[in-house]
Amino acid sequence: MAKPASSAVASGAGGRGPAHHRTHLLLLLLVAVAACASTAGFLLRGALLDPCDARGGSSAVATARTVAAAGSPLGFMRSKIVLLVSHELSLSGGPLLLMELAFLLRKVGSQVVWITNQRSEEKNDVTYSLEHKMLSHGVQVLPARGQEAINTALKADLVILNTAVAGKWLDPVLKDHVPQVLPKILWWIHEMRGHYFKLEYVKHLPLVAGAMIDSHTTAEYWKTRTHDRLKIQMPQTYVVHLGNSKELMEVAEDNVARRVLREHIRESLGVRSEDLLFAIINSVSRGKGQDLFLQAFYQSFQLIQQSKLKVPTMYAVVVGSDINAQTKFEAQLREFVMKNGIQDRVHFVNKTLAVAPYLAAIDVLVQNSQARGECFGRITIEAMSFKLPVLGTAAGGTTEIVLDGSTGLLHPAGKEGVASLAKNIVRLASHVEQRVAMGKKGYDRVKERFMEHHMADRIAVVLKEVLQKSREHSHS
Repeated sequence: MAKPASSAVASGAGGRGPAHHRTHLLLLLLVAVAACASTAGFLLRGALLDPCDARGGSSAVATARTVAAAGSPLGFMRSKIVLLVSHELSLSGGPLLLMELAFLLRKVGSQVVWITNQRSEEKNDVTYSLEHKMLSHGVQVLPARGQEAINTALKADLVILNTAVAGKWLDPVLKDHVPQVLPKILWWIHEMRGHYFKLEYVKHLPLVAGAMIDSHTTAEYWKTRTHDRLKIQMPQTYVVHLGNSKELMEVAEDNVARRVLREHIRESLGVRSEDLLFAIINSVSRGKGQDLFLQAFYQSFQLIQQSKLKVPTMYAVVVGSDINAQTKFEAQLREFVMKNGIQDRVHFVNKTLAVAPYLAAIDVLVQNSQARGECFGRITIEAMSFKLPVLGTAAGGTTEIVLDGSTGLLHPAGKEGVASLAKNIVRLASHVEQRVAMGKKGYDRVKERFMEHHMADRIAVVLKEVLQKSREHSHS
């Protein structure tokens, strides 16, 4: 389905009116849901194409980029050479965030080169599709090793290493040239797990121009752990909260699109318009806490029965499953659902990056990441864009997004948080006015702090400082 979608985008990029654009976007989202596959979902999300990459003459593209650069806080990056080094190319958060930055830089006319350090040698539909996506935006994709990679690193104005693991690319590839490249490296770190704190990954961290991290909580964690465990100091550290894409906001703010998507998804799940739908939207893994969410969801039925409350019929949907390679953990989730007789109230949906239809369909988002939580948690601000209250763990970047009692409710991570989450589920199920009020406040918070232009402003400040440091070092 990806090919017809791409051609549709190309033909629709010729400047038709807003109504046509909304209809076109809505159709693409519906097709993405129907495809129910991550690769297709991402390619269709890519319908959110950079207008600079619309089919047309090179002069038209150049003119469009000149205009984009003039109106963008990243305009100073025009004609700069930027090398992006990702530890992998997959549908996980880190690589996708780096791709978004790549497209923002391409819009203002940067020359962007992408390297994937841990690329699988096997044919992989996801990798192929994501590389095709980048190429369509004018991002050059190079092998991780070889003279061309070395030459690009040496001539680049800026090198961005993405995730801690990407540090493993430096020594084996650059070898004697590592000292020349370090002063122009910006290291974008997303990890919050302890096993990433290995000297083999981050030994060069103190010598780079700066580290960019998605939340204050994560930044403080890295400063403490590198100092105490590795005996190294963090470089200049910049906190850059993420922002929602313009395309997602278009859907979120389009009442017709939301209504159509809501009806479509609910019909596919067998959920009525008056029913209450809670969702957890993350890749299915123990760290994301789907097991504890389902336990809390089951307990909420017991609380409702004990208190004899009248609430709408409640359903849960777990978006992030993998029907092609079910893990032992997911099998345990399904077994729990069957064992407790709630299989008619719980739905599993295959992973997809076309999240807008599900956000339009649900009433409450549950962000249940465990341990130290999410570094940031992009799905949280995406849900708030759809005026959804968020039930989140009081850990990690979620605490910097969700205002407890205002835009949502927080509960402890771990098993001790199950009872609290169950009570919060019942609370929102019982009080529609609270759900609506929290959703509205969450939307206002996103508009104030977490839009794409806010993210671009914050990243622009970082890139300017890093480029200045690099220039000063080269002159010295």
